[in-house]
Amino acid sequence: MLKDSTMEQAANHLGDLLSLRGQTVVTAESCTGGWVVKALTDRAGSSAYVLGGLITYSNIMKRELLHVSAENLAREGAVSESVVRQMVTGAVKVSGADFAIAISGVAGPGGGSDDKPVGTVWFAWGTPATGIVAHCCHFDGDRDAVRRQSVVYALQGLADYVQKL
Repeated sequence: MLKDSTMEQAANHLGDLLSLRGQTVVTAESCTGGWVVKALTDRAGSSAYVLGGLITYSNIMKRELLHVSAENLAREGAVSESVVRQMVTGAVKVSGADFAIAISGVAGPGGGSDDKPVGTVWFAWGTPATGIVAHCCHFDGDRDAVRRQSVVYALQGLADYVQKL
């Protein structure tokens, strides 16, 4: 299992990058339930680069808050590339942040299927202006382990994205 220090280091690294650049982030989280924004805001002074977090656990919230299309949700499901890309777009639009992180997955213990087993998590980060990158991961472990790995992966993913700009 990942140690909290790994999560803290990933959050601090991303925070340092955003602070140096004077840029901001917003999160759109489903299976992590706000854990990414929590990790970012554990640090004093994070209000300089964290605008907030949207916990869009249900499809209704994804549609209403982030304007994810009902068609994509019905056709591909919430745990899909198209949905996390739309979550990034919606989060940037509603917040005005420079970047967004979006996460939707199957943390378990139930809810998995043959094509999306427990541990399947889709991520996206970026912005419509600079491009949105999406990745799918398959994590092992129980619900807590899947969620912890997801938080760290999301933080590291946006940090890598920002460094390449």
